[in-house]
Amino acid sequence: MRDLEPILAVAAKLAAPFDLTTMLREVVRAAIHVLEAERATVWLYDAEADELLLEVATDVDPIRVPAGMGLVGSCARNRSLINVRDCYADPRFDPSMDKRTGYRTRCMLTLPLIDHKDLLVGVMQVLNKSEGVFEADDENLATVLAAQCAIALQRVRMTEALIEGEKMRQQLEMARVVQMSTLPATMPAVPGYDVYGTFRPADLTGGDTFDLAMIDQGLLVVLGDATGHGIAPALSVTQMQAMLRMAFRMGADLETAFVQVNNQLATYLADDRFVTAFIGLLDPAAHRMRFHSGGQAPILFFEAASGAFRRHKPTSFPLAAMPLGALKPAVSVDMAPGDLMVLLSDGIYEYRNARDEEFGEPRVEALVREHHAKGAAELASIILVAVQAFAGNAMQEDDMTVVLVKRRDER
Repeated sequence: MRDLEPILAVAAKLAAPFDLTTMLREVVRAAIHVLEAERATVWLYDAEADELLLEVATDVDPIRVPAGMGLVGSCARNRSLINVRDCYADPRFDPSMDKRTGYRTRCMLTLPLIDHKDLLVGVMQVLNKSEGVFEADDENLATVLAAQCAIALQRVRMTEALIEGEKMRQQLEMARVVQMSTLPATMPAVPGYDVYGTFRPADLTGGDTFDLAMIDQGLLVVLGDATGHGIAPALSVTQMQAMLRMAFRMGADLETAFVQVNNQLATYLADDRFVTAFIGLLDPAAHRMRFHSGGQAPILFFEAASGAFRRHKPTSFPLAAMPLGALKPAVSVDMAPGDLMVLLSDGIYEYRNARDEEFGEPRVEALVREHHAKGAAELASIILVAVQAFAGNAMQEDDMTVVLVKRRDER
């Protein structure tokens, strides 16, 4: 019976905390030492791609092979040990690595790394017994070693995945703090008007944003929706919002701010990134709203006197889609007492229930028509509650943002 001390020492060592690369090297060293071999390699199994990845081996760069190909693939597919006494006599052996490295493989043990949950973690290959070939005694020892190595490798992989998940969560939390800090802390007081905005991201961070702020040019009204949701879209809309505020603070008019912010975003955002955005300025004294819409629709305007809706189309492409030289004229809307500008992101219109039905525009219009006399904050809450009731247990897949600008009816 062979001395158990080396294998027990390996088991103790593999229980220590390692990163994946270090653990792979330890497994290779352990296999060489315990089995008295010249070399060893470890292939990790990528279940999603159904491939084997070689990361740690002497004189060999990382490579991938399909599971089922060659000795290593056959071992992975059949989940059984293969002992080849003369590699060049076995048709499954691929000599290309020997040619690449100048090394000659005589004999080889190839064994699956299967963890305690019967999951394939990878394949270990042990090359060239120092004296002779690998015997049955070596196979038994290698099997014990492989079981220890599989558990150790799976533990490291799971630990790294948890750490990576925690890092991502922390990054999302930071992005959320940054994004939320750009939203209005309180709603601005606008003489003769009731304004309100709210934002519910689908993830920790979202691709939506809004702004309601009194500036020298009037009430700035913004609703933005970047492609996707997560860190990158959150940063896109946060940058857009910061640039807009800066442009207006420097005295830019609506058209200049829109064009310059668009062109800046088009310069540094990735080609597949853009932001649909409503950007408007309300003159509270003249009761007139002027706006541009970069791909943002529908824009609903409720006329209290008639109970009818007017819909406005976008005036330009989404921001960052392409550089702009000039714009079509801004849309100008006069607001009579009780009139209401309704700006909702598509996460509300496109929220689907279990029957795959969209919440849709008609439901929004019905809610606004029924509850338009209520305050803006209450109406926003009514819309969001109705969406959630409609959706039931269906997951929220997109961000939801509501921006309402209502002229008070003083009668």
